[in-house]
Amino acid sequence: MSQKFNYEEAVKECKTMEDITGANGLIQKIIRDAVQHVLEQEINEYVTSERSKGHSVSKNGTTSKNLKTSYGQVAIDVPRTRDAGFEPEIIKNRSVVEEGLESQVVSMYAKGMTTRDIVDHVQSLYGIEISPSSISNITDKVMDEAKEWYSRTLDSLYPVVFLDAVHFKVREDGRIVTKAAYVALGINSEGYKDILGIWIGENEGAKFWLKVCNELKNRGIQDILIVCIDGLKGFPDAIHTVFPETKVQLCIIHQIRNTLKYIASKDQRTFMRDLKKVYGAESEEIAMANLESMMESWKKYAVMLEGWLDKWDNLSTYFCYGHQIRRLIYTTNTIEGFNRQLRKVTKARAVFPTDDSLKKTLYLSAKDIMKKWTMPYRSWGETYGQFVIEFGDRAKIV
Repeated sequence: MSQKFNYEEAVKECKTMEDITGANGLIQKIIRDAVQHVLEQEINEYVTSERSKGHSVSKNGTTSKNLKTSYGQVAIDVPRTRDAGFEPEIIKNRSVVEEGLESQVVSMYAKGMTTRDIVDHVQSLYGIEISPSSISNITDKVMDEAKEWYSRTLDSLYPVVFLDAVHFKVREDGRIVTKAAYVALGINSEGYKDILGIWIGENEGAKFWLKVCNELKNRGIQDILIVCIDGLKGFPDAIHTVFPETKVQLCIIHQIRNTLKYIASKDQRTFMRDLKKVYGAESEEIAMANLESMMESWKKYAVMLEGWLDKWDNLSTYFCYGHQIRRLIYTTNTIEGFNRQLRKVTKARAVFPTDDSLKKTLYLSAKDIMKKWTMPYRSWGETYGQFVIEFGDRAKIV
C-alpha cells in the first residue's frame, strides 16, 4: 500500500495551478490517498468477515490500476486476496459508471447530439475524457443490432402502411449528394405503430419503392389492406406489382398543397371553399359531382383540376370507408410526424460521412422515437371492426 503523504508539506510546495490540478498534482495525490485509505478498510473488513464465517482468507499483495478522474488518471494499488472473491466497492462503483457510459453515449447520439457535444457532456458530467473517435467506435457497436432490426421478420398482416421518404446529405466519392431514406411505418392488427424498415437510396423514385415492397414481402408480410402514399408518379403501380389486392390512398393534404401552389392568392379562399366540397363530401358520387362542377366554374384552373381527375382512382379510396378509417388514411401525417422527428434529431449533422453512418443514426433515432409508442391508435377497436366488415377474412388475424 502507498503511504499517506503530508498534506501541509504538499500545500507548501504548490507554487502554480499545475502543482494543484496537473498530472501528479496535489488533488491527484489527495484522491489517491483517499482511495487507498478506503481500499485498505475494505480489504480488512472483508478478511475479518470471511474469517468469522470460518473461511481461510489471507491478503496477497496488490495490483496496479489507473483510476480515471476529472483530473486525469490516478495510479492506485488495489489489494487482493489469495483466493478470488474480494471486489472493492469503490472500484466496482466506478466501473459501473464507465460500463454504463456506453449506453448513455448511444442514447445521447440517438437524441441528435454530435460527437463533440457528447465528448463535452461526458467530460463535464463524469470527468472522463473520451475522444470523438471513441464515441464513433461505441455507436458503431450497434450496427450488428441495427442489421438484425432492419432484416427482422414482420407480421403477416398490416391493416395500414404509410410509405414516405425523407432526404439527407451524404458524402460520397468526395462529393456531397442527396440521399433518400425510404421509411415504411405500419399499424399492426392491434393498432400499434411500428417502423417496418428504413432504406437508403438515391433520390426518391418508384423503382426503389418497388424494391422496398419486395423486401417487405420477403420479410413476412403477406397482405396490406391499405397503403397511404404521396403523389409520386408510378408509386401505386410499384405497390400493386407486389401487393395486387392492396388499396392505395394518395395523401389528400399533399394534393391540396400541390394544387394551391398554382392558384392565384386572390382566388385561394373561394377556390378552397369549393374544393372542400370535393374532398370533404359524404360519398364519392357527391365528390365527383362537385369536382365536375368546379371544372365548369374554375375553367382557368382546369389543368390543376384535371390533376385530381387523373389521380382520382387513388385519391378517392377513403370514400369507401367509415369515419374511423377515413380519418386514419386520408393523409400521411402519421409518417410525416415521424419524419419531422428524424429531421429534428439529425439537424446538427449537416452531412453524413457515409451511408452506414446515416443508417446507424436513423436506426438509433427510430428506436428512441418508438419508445414513446406505447398506446394503440385511438378508437382502434371500432376502427379494426370496420376493417373486418370491409375486408372480411383478409382483415382477420391468422
